[in-house]
Amino acid sequence: MGPLELSHPAGRALAHGGPNLRRCAVEDGSLVETSDEALCQRVAERDEAAFDQLVERYQGRAYRLAWSILRDAEEARDVSQEAFIRLFQSAGSFGGRARFSTWFYRLLVNLCLDQRRKTRWWRQIFAGNDGAGRPGEDGGETLLDRQPAPAEDPLEGMAKGRETDRLWAAVGTLSPQQRAVVILQAQEELSTKEIATILKCSEATVRVHLHRALMSLRRTMGNE
Repeated sequence: MGPLELSHPAGRALAHGGPNLRRCAVEDGSLVETSDEALCQRVAERDEAAFDQLVERYQGRAYRLAWSILRDAEEARDVSQEAFIRLFQSAGSFGGRARFSTWFYRLLVNLCLDQRRKTRWWRQIFAGNDGAGRPGEDGGETLLDRQPAPAEDPLEGMAKGRETDRLWAAVGTLSPQQRAVVILQAQEELSTKEIATILKCSEATVRVHLHRALMSLRRTMGNE
């Protein structure tokens, strides 16, 4: 994937990682964070400072979620960067009916799934079969999906101790759908309903993915 053409504010924020988180003062002199939803409304009015703050808050989480689906560091960087460009361009379509995180992660997941479809033919070369997989799992798990995590695992920063390191390494062996569900619930603390909205599936499907992921993680952790 080639370099992306960034708009001026989007490019500046993504290139420099965004400024320190800005806060607004209330009458008693204390400081409170501006909500994501309020920032998105300001981005719709082309407030560059508000966009910088959203990038600062979400760039790490966006990369980890993209990597959990794509399993490729370069593609995850490109897709998460593209998600912020789309955010800047389409912030006006955020109606406030859901949390900002739900709206943004749905945008990001859609981009990830589009990228997976574009490269599916390449993955099938490594699959050694016709690419047929289990129902509802985007063509099934290929050999590429089962490859070990890259040396710079984005989940590693979340690890707190050896057991957590092993757990997140095990998460990296799950199917893309299962990885996404685990990341969205464990890291982002989203509800089943919100995850279903992001992944465009039923709540029952989310629960099935989560159940299968937990069963697989228990087997993996128990065998080590």
